[in-house]
Amino acid sequence: MAIFEVEKLSLHYLTRFGKKIHAVTDVSFSMEQGEILGIAGESGCGKSTLVNGLMGLFIPPLYPTSGDVRVDGESLMNRTTEDVRQNVLSRKVSMIPQGAFNALNPTRKVKDIAADVMAAHGVDRKQIHDRLVERFNLFGMDTQRVLNSHPIQLTAGERQRSVIGISTLLNPQMVIADEPTSALDVTTQKVVIKMIFDLLEKGIFSTMIFITHELPLLRHVADNIAIMYAGEIVEKGTAEQVVFDPRHPYTKALMGAMLSAEPGQKQRKPTAIEGAPPNLANPIEGCRFAERCPAVKPECKLKKQDIRIVGDRQVRCDYAE
Repeated sequence: MAIFEVEKLSLHYLTRFGKKIHAVTDVSFSMEQGEILGIAGESGCGKSTLVNGLMGLFIPPLYPTSGDVRVDGESLMNRTTEDVRQNVLSRKVSMIPQGAFNALNPTRKVKDIAADVMAAHGVDRKQIHDRLVERFNLFGMDTQRVLNSHPIQLTAGERQRSVIGISTLLNPQMVIADEPTSALDVTTQKVVIKMIFDLLEKGIFSTMIFITHELPLLRHVADNIAIMYAGEIVEKGTAEQVVFDPRHPYTKALMGAMLSAEPGQKQRKPTAIEGAPPNLANPIEGCRFAERCPAVKPECKLKKQDIRIVGDRQVRCDYAE
């Protein structure tokens, strides 16, 4: 049974002039308990906007256009922000944010930031210290020093691990990791990813969405991968399928534009994707990748592309084989 379901979710931003910017369009997928889904795409494709929608956080100027998001069958739509914060965030769905430094209050110690999170969800203050020490001891850090430090006194890796610790203190069912390794060096990335998987193995949480622009990384992290372009999911399949046998022209171009240490790809020179993504402020009639697609046909610019099954995966292209 799916524990997390997204059904035709569309999100838009409303400008001060009343114009809608459709940032996410018709996104659908479901996840079973224990599944790790990777979501990849270039900057500006709608990944971070999608994260807010997946948590039910519709803070103006972001608004839901249509669709539904359900956790254990319970919809996150049409609920107040306070209701979502109290009853959903941290308990059912939690997020590991992209910028650890920006996520931590620079004027407060780590232990106080973490204590506030637990106290806001009704954890007895007598239990807070013991819970913090127990959880941070799992992370291979100097627990007392880190908890009693301000964020500026920590290294980038320590800050990121602290954010992961705080985000999972209440043992959420599902974690959404929004580019958790993007600002870290390769060595620290490895430490952070290992820490996330240690929490999975210990049952701190069971299901995860891992969002990144580094597609090759997802092969080592995710069970399945969804590729986003201009607010739409254009391909979804297993990690092996998407990395080694992409079907959508954008997925092929995205893989070709990246350095990869995968077998058989080390000597390949990356090739830039020509052009730029479409302006989502303007109506788009046909395929959103048409202007950049090397295999474009005249009808692609006129006909909207829908998700269809190609083999055993989903692809948003009428001509993918």
